[in-house]
Amino acid sequence: MIQASLTTNRARLTLDFDPGPGLLRSFQAYPIHMDNDEATPTNAGIANANRPCVLLVEDDRSARRFLEVTLQRCGYKVIAAADGLEAMKLALASPIDAVVTDAIMPYLSGQQLARFLRNNERLSRVPIVLLTGQENRDAASSLDDSIDAFLCKPVKAEELKSCLAGLLRRT
Repeated sequence: MIQASLTTNRARLTLDFDPGPGLLRSFQAYPIHMDNDEATPTNAGIANANRPCVLLVEDDRSARRFLEVTLQRCGYKVIAAADGLEAMKLALASPIDAVVTDAIMPYLSGQQLARFLRNNERLSRVPIVLLTGQENRDAASSLDDSIDAFLCKPVKAEELKSCLAGLLRRT
């Protein structure tokens, strides 16, 4: 008799199984990596190695999850942060290819994060997309020249995809 248990922050799954003779010889266990409440085989990380990595910074949890899924479906590896300080730490600790950041966040705004990235030698050329709720795009873009692109919220998936693809082609 085999008993296995998996516990996440949402549920607990327990499985009792009697394999019978001979079945265990062909059984193979794969390690599981928990990422964003989803279980994926660790060898999926190999596929992520060739994909561009986007640092996503959004303080609104539901908007962050929507953007994260959107970017993943576009083929990007995503590292998500809930505020500018967390994003700063992740940017220093992880190899990133682009940043998509909210303009207004706790602790550190999108513009402050962009200035920090531009002043770091390793991160100074990383493309930065600022997501803004301001309807006047010209007013938002005049705030800072360290931003490569401005997108107004709510962001359309296709608009974000084409914007990032264009910026990454230039680098």
